[in-house]
Amino acid sequence: MASRASGPPEGPALSSPVGRLKRVGAHMEELLARLEIRTVQDLLFHLPVRYQDRTRVTPIGALQAGDEAVIEGEVLLTEVRYGRRRMLLSRLGDGTGAITLRFFHFSARQQEGLARGTRLRCYGEVRGGPGKLEMAHPEYAHADVAAGRAAEPGLTPIYPVTAGLRQSSLRGLVAQALACADAADGEDDPLRELLPAEVIARHGLGPLRAALEYLHRPPPGADLQALLDGSHPLRQRLAFEELLAHQLSLRALRAGMQHHRAPALAGAGALRARFLADLPFAPTAAQRRVIGEIEADLRRPHPMQRLVQGDVGSGKTVVAAAAVLQAVEGGGQAAVMAPTELLAEQHYRNLEAWLRPLGVEVVHLAGKAKGKARERTLEAVRSGAAAVAVGTHALFQQDVVFAALGLVVVDEQHRFGVHQRLALREKGRRGGRYPHQLIMTATPIPRTLMMTAYADLDCSIIDELPPGRQPVTTVIVSEARRAEVLERVREVCRRGQQAYWVCTLIEESEALQCQAAQETSEQLREALPGLAVGLLHGRMKPAEKETVMAAFKAGAVQLLVATPVIEVGVDVPNAGLMIIENAERLGLAQLHQLRGRVGRGREKSACVLMYHSPLSERGRLRLAALRDSGDGFEIARRDLEMRGPGEILGIRQAGIARLRTADLLRDQGLIPAAAQCAALLLEHYPERVDPLIRRWLGDRPRYGAV
Repeated sequence: MASRASGPPEGPALSSPVGRLKRVGAHMEELLARLEIRTVQDLLFHLPVRYQDRTRVTPIGALQAGDEAVIEGEVLLTEVRYGRRRMLLSRLGDGTGAITLRFFHFSARQQEGLARGTRLRCYGEVRGGPGKLEMAHPEYAHADVAAGRAAEPGLTPIYPVTAGLRQSSLRGLVAQALACADAADGEDDPLRELLPAEVIARHGLGPLRAALEYLHRPPPGADLQALLDGSHPLRQRLAFEELLAHQLSLRALRAGMQHHRAPALAGAGALRARFLADLPFAPTAAQRRVIGEIEADLRRPHPMQRLVQGDVGSGKTVVAAAAVLQAVEGGGQAAVMAPTELLAEQHYRNLEAWLRPLGVEVVHLAGKAKGKARERTLEAVRSGAAAVAVGTHALFQQDVVFAALGLVVVDEQHRFGVHQRLALREKGRRGGRYPHQLIMTATPIPRTLMMTAYADLDCSIIDELPPGRQPVTTVIVSEARRAEVLERVREVCRRGQQAYWVCTLIEESEALQCQAAQETSEQLREALPGLAVGLLHGRMKPAEKETVMAAFKAGAVQLLVATPVIEVGVDVPNAGLMIIENAERLGLAQLHQLRGRVGRGREKSACVLMYHSPLSERGRLRLAALRDSGDGFEIARRDLEMRGPGEILGIRQAGIARLRTADLLRDQGLIPAAAQCAALLLEHYPERVDPLIRRWLGDRPRYGAV
């Protein structure tokens, strides 16, 4: 490109703060920041979600209800009509027909501007009014061009906005950003091509600059459907590069962690061997394989970063306990963090029962523990007398100090905020060394998501259930058949088994959830006299929860009414029936987790998904998917299709997996190619890696270091 040194002053650089653009004050900057638009370049990657076709003027006589169209005509009549609401009505005609423009919010100045004889050009949605067509609150301007001329040179973009930010304002800012992009040139050009020529040729990718220009300003006749569904080659071009940037970022994090030091936890293995030998069952081959992979990681002087996936009931806790024992035998402490107090309590009881006979002290750092009891626990952790600490977010409070934290085990990690997990890892940083990290999840993650969201982790899969586990029969019934369900509960408990009854509400309020569970437990006591009914919900005190769970495990409580707080970690082999009320309101993964609370003993078990009519098509498909499969990975795949990756991975939290232009479900076919390209760049074009990461992620890669 020719030098612009002697030309007029250029606009701000693409890397400049967005406040350098015209018409961007402090308030506008704040609105844009809500959309994560902080630089001029960010505007270029803030792509439209849809488009409007304003490229031609439609004769009013050709309009139909439901059309979105540009019309032009002369105001025939304007009047204010009074009724339940004051409104301004203008009648617009063009010789082929007439249409009413309806305004509920208007000013005297606006009324004057719609005087009879005024020519207008309008855009809006056509509705079927009483006996005639109308547009409510259309966009309009005085027409100073001849009728019939093209209304807009290309399709009109509709962007994601936030309250207080108008589409017209955002379009104007994007136009300025595109002008700044045109002015950029040379090695300092943030939009210079960073993909190798062989990658562009192999995958038929167009130029980045052309893709951005096209997607912000599609020409008349552009394939609107391909633009909307993301299959347009230029949209795919951007998606490919963004997925590549995420691959590179995660691999860079992985490489960076390998430069950090960690304590090499290499004991003789005697404690772990005694633990496995004392179990009342033989670990599966899959459990032994994963334990071996973790053992090899912990022996290295670099931080382990391993994700263990295992379906409900596959025995992840046994694997975690073996890792904890290796850490302890190697001279380190272990912290086990769970997302709920109930799950933390479950882990504590399991680990204490397994490890105390081996001479290993385990403490439970409960969030509500106070006074001298808490001080004793903190001192045990600080002095190293307690080799293992179990808890929720209480583990990373400031007054918790470890003597020699060597291993962090995080269960259901996607439930924790990124900064919380980072804080726990920093707890173990001592003398430039970091603790090893073991992450566990019972939410199976499809392979393409793994390649994108967890490319910085080694992955182990426990793909085998313990012997004797019975498949759970799943049925779907309407609330109208509640009496039959109650009879089923009575029969199961009469045979000596126990049952769960899970109450769910569509509201997020925990108070309402607990109230519903309380009312349901009272109703069930009346409907099932003679049965011992227990209640468990999130607002109960820890001691109360422990008492109820102990009674349920002992068989003193036959029917446990609970909120979804029992989703993970509760293990009562004698429970053979799970009733989930309002099942249509829960996601597939959560339903699968709840179902996993039964089928843990030798007897046959069942799960009843009870729904309220009418059941939506989406709800029907979700419940049918659970009924038809007990395979967690198949259910995860169906869940991905129905809900998208954001829910499954918990990536609504700030973190590395948030994407601007790519869609992990829609664009999963691009992921393997992006992974191959990442390997190519790291080996042959390392100088392009950092610019690519900065282009797409800015400073977000730091979040992945957790």
